[in-house]
Amino acid sequence: MQFIAQPLPARKRVALVAHDNRKQALIDWCLQHRALLEQHELLATGTTGARIEAATDLAVERLFSGPLGGDQQLGAKICQGEIDLLVFFWDPFEPMPHDPDVKALLRIAAVWNIPVACNSSSADMMVQSALMDRSFEREVPDYQSYLAAR
Repeated sequence: MQFIAQPLPARKRVALVAHDNRKQALIDWCLQHRALLEQHELLATGTTGARIEAATDLAVERLFSGPLGGDQQLGAKICQGEIDLLVFFWDPFEPMPHDPDVKALLRIAAVWNIPVACNSSSADMMVQSALMDRSFEREVPDYQSYLAAR
């Protein structure tokens, strides 16, 4: 696979996801970083998005609930270049019936080289980075070259 440079914009499209036992932690994190988050575009899986909107008054584009396909919708948006970073507060202590979807989402985030935070510490470091509010280039698969070689 060949790779090309692709910019992440200064105004980021941030995907927010949390398992049931971690939703309140993500809401608390969003409240803590509300001023920063309102400068960016937010997307979330269904229930998580509804709860974040209600608690923070932030505008959130809501997709389906994770078990109903929301994780896969986020994965598709990552592939299409419509998500710039992923904040996913997952619960390592609870088995998830849609675990294959979660693993697929994390795999796609790695393939398309977007920043991923899985807990409040990594999310804090990510949003407090000097790169959060400016454009920067990342390396992504060169899909056009891949197609041309087939």
